[in-house]
Amino acid sequence: MRLIFLGAPGSGKGTQAAMLAQSYGIPQISTGDILRKAVKEGTALGEKAKAIMAKGELVPDEIILELIRQRLAEADCKKGYILDGFPRTLQQAEGLERFLGAKSIQAAILIDVQPETLISRITSRRVCVDCGETYNLFTDPPPADSRCRRCGGQVIQRQDDSEATVRNRLQVYEEKTAPLIDFYRQQRVLFRVDGEASVDQVYQQIVSVVQQMAGEIR
Repeated sequence: MRLIFLGAPGSGKGTQAAMLAQSYGIPQISTGDILRKAVKEGTALGEKAKAIMAKGELVPDEIILELIRQRLAEADCKKGYILDGFPRTLQQAEGLERFLGAKSIQAAILIDVQPETLISRITSRRVCVDCGETYNLFTDPPPADSRCRRCGGQVIQRQDDSEATVRNRLQVYEEKTAPLIDFYRQQRVLFRVDGEASVDQVYQQIVSVVQQMAGEIR
């Protein structure tokens, strides 16, 4: 099972990918997590990406493609994987197709959410700097002392979750990422789900897509 989750920042790709990965026993591969790890560890790629991410801009394709290529070569990807938030540009999609070859993507699932909903979701998000646990000021607020319930680390609002940066990220998405919808539609692997629904309802829509895809493969 080789899947891509598409959608604007805050659409719920990460949450849904994690749920599906656990159910089907395949890894969730998030470029955001990979990049933040590289930044935290101070790798060469991480240093290049740091300033770009802080502005809410897209990291250059060559950096992302190299990270993804290395990750997909790992043993846990042999039975399948979920790409969470990648590709983000047509160039990335074409690069992915080149190195996947015959083992191409089987489904690109678009989680569709309105822009104002996305802004509200992202600006209310808080994250633990140590373990990455995610909170939401409205639906799952962090403790009053801003310490993570999971590990005790400090809970913060990431710089790329501020309103100004979020609006810039959405603009970048519309300009560079939205064309991927047509790319995967033309390849007949695009499936759209209603991201305005509850988390469980969105998940059930995605499971239906996976089951449909599995039936077609068989």
